[in-house]
Amino acid sequence: MEQYEKECSPKPLFECKCCGHCCHGVATVSVTDAEQKRMASFLGISLEELRHNYLVIGKGSTSMKIINGHCIFYGEDGLCKVHPVKPFHCKRWPLHPSILGDEAAWKAIKADCPGFAKETTWEQAKELVRKQLNGS
Repeated sequence: MEQYEKECSPKPLFECKCCGHCCHGVATVSVTDAEQKRMASFLGISLEELRHNYLVIGKGSTSMKIINGHCIFYGEDGLCKVHPVKPFHCKRWPLHPSILGDEAAWKAIKADCPGFAKETTWEQAKELVRKQLNGS
């Protein structure tokens, strides 16, 4: 019976594959002061040490450093070193609000992220984003 239920249960529209695609690039997300404090505490270091060794302090924002084309917190195992306290923008990716009004953004995100089921439509992705924004 259990095997039958597994075969008949719907495939998720999105399921993170922990592939690191979202941690790769030439820039990372901005981190708030509160997020910086949580990361420093999680890592067991001072806020000053976190900022000096792991972050890029810009004029209007602070972001995580890039090392070898990946976020500095991207581990050799392909997992985030600060996953339990990772920034909000990392938590919501790839279900980014830009999907809501821009089908081209959706197509670009879907093409880059293997976590989306092939059959996931733009309408379904928008519903996932809306649910995320509403906290459901």
